[in-house]
Amino acid sequence: MDISDSLKRAENSLRDLINFILLKQSGNNWHDSCGVSEKRITQWKDRKEIDEKKFGYSDPRIIYYADFYDLKTILKKCWDKGFSEVFGRWKEIEVLLDILEELRNPDAHRRNLLPYQKHLAIGISGKIRAEITEYFSKMETGESYYPRIESIQDSLGNTWTIGERNTFNTNCILRPGDQIQFNVAATDPVGDTLEYAVLPGAFPYVFEWKNSGDFDLTIENSHVGEKLWITIAIRSPREFHATSEVGLGKVDDVVKFGFEVLPPKLNAKSGSR
Repeated sequence: MDISDSLKRAENSLRDLINFILLKQSGNNWHDSCGVSEKRITQWKDRKEIDEKKFGYSDPRIIYYADFYDLKTILKKCWDKGFSEVFGRWKEIEVLLDILEELRNPDAHRRNLLPYQKHLAIGISGKIRAEITEYFSKMETGESYYPRIESIQDSLGNTWTIGERNTFNTNCILRPGDQIQFNVAATDPVGDTLEYAVLPGAFPYVFEWKNSGDFDLTIENSHVGEKLWITIAIRSPREFHATSEVGLGKVDDVVKFGFEVLPPKLNAKSGSR
């Protein structure tokens, strides 16, 4: 993983954590009482609106339009609303966030980072992600032995994040020949290298385990149906795993994306497929 990707994943893990905790605490309008100024929140909404106009969709999570220093402000102002349970002491996470903010600063990226700065960026990012994953893992299982999927994005604009239900109906419609890409982020509390797989829920089961969370999937005729569940899974190289999944065997975490797959379009001239 390169430096920019490491920093981005840590930042997005913080976004997902903030959204999860404050949504549970204060409801859909949590941003109105998160400690960030009304002017800043208006800027978030403006950015969201720009995405809507430019791409035809936007991320439903308003926190994804916040700047990094907004995240730090929210954590500090809302520390006692649940974030202390994740990170322990504010002073410690404050120092780590200050370092990350300096390393991701545009001025800093105009020069090459020194080796120790690269190690700092990867190390601090990994620590933050691991602590967030441990929090969710303990919430689900009471302990933090198993790896967890942090987030999944597909090329249709759908996003799943840790803390949400593991079955996600996208309400998207596909046809044979359509291509869809997935980007999967996951972390392991033990620090082992993880394997990733994407399995369309149609027999015969065709998939491969990879060391990367990036996948390209082509929809086929065998996928046609009212509901195609695509299973995204991870596993560690260790002997024991959290669960089993049909077609994949022993795994540590799974999330399922649901799509409707219509038959191929009829040929306009012949009326045949």
